[in-house]
Amino acid sequence: RKTNVQEGEAGGITQQIGATFFPMENIRTLSDKVPGAEKEEHRIPGMLVIDTPGHESFSNLRSRGASLCDICVLVIDLMHGLEPQTIESMHLLKRRKCPFIVALNKVDRLYGWESTPDAPFSETFKNQKRDTVSEFEARWADVKTQIAEQGLNAELHFRNKDPRKVVSVVPTSALTGEGVPDLLLLAVRLTQKLLSSRLQLSSVPAASILEVKVVEGLGTTIDLVLTDGIIKEGDTIVVCTFNGPVVTVVRTLLTPHPMKEIRVKGEFVHHKV
Repeated sequence: RKTNVQEGEAGGITQQIGATFFPMENIRTLSDKVPGAEKEEHRIPGMLVIDTPGHESFSNLRSRGASLCDICVLVIDLMHGLEPQTIESMHLLKRRKCPFIVALNKVDRLYGWESTPDAPFSETFKNQKRDTVSEFEARWADVKTQIAEQGLNAELHFRNKDPRKVVSVVPTSALTGEGVPDLLLLAVRLTQKLLSSRLQLSSVPAASILEVKVVEGLGTTIDLVLTDGIIKEGDTIVVCTFNGPVVTVVRTLLTPHPMKEIRVKGEFVHHKV
């Protein structure tokens, strides 16, 4: 996506739920870099990625994000291992029985790591020196033990023989994009394998609210994910709040452009329907 949401947040900490739609053609641009991936059939139109804050203060936002997702990517820092909020997120996903992948981030921080931007992990890993490989294996062994202490079996994705019972771990670098092709391909594979049979569509409109906020030039806005039906300008909708139902009228329907983060200021696509 190549955005820097963190830079525009107070204290450099992301404090809102974000969302980005990735069309399949954009996903394939990266995922096809994985050897053999270009021959695979993709049956989904794309992926809506919901991004929740990782800071330990925002457990309510992580809970809300987990309740919306069908599959999750849990980010673990290779250099620091499991943080309290990581363990909290792990238990949250276990309670909701939500399948998830682990992104083992910051491989570029390993001593002597030679980066290959946006490359599959297998390709960049074979270019590393013996000492760098040894440090990676040692740090991964520590993280694997910490995950096991939480009652979960985990294995690197290219060594995982049973993805249904063992959590797949993809080493990545958010800075250089290394491992991201593997992560996207694995997310698509698991979505098609585990979730396609559960897809149901209803004509009755239903949506989940991410956030209600005041936006300059637009007034009070609702960020939502429409899961069923169709809404259009002029429709009357009912929103559940702590103080009871609120009835309002849809004045404008806006979506961010594909590959654009909803929290980054820019032009929106205006929909009449």
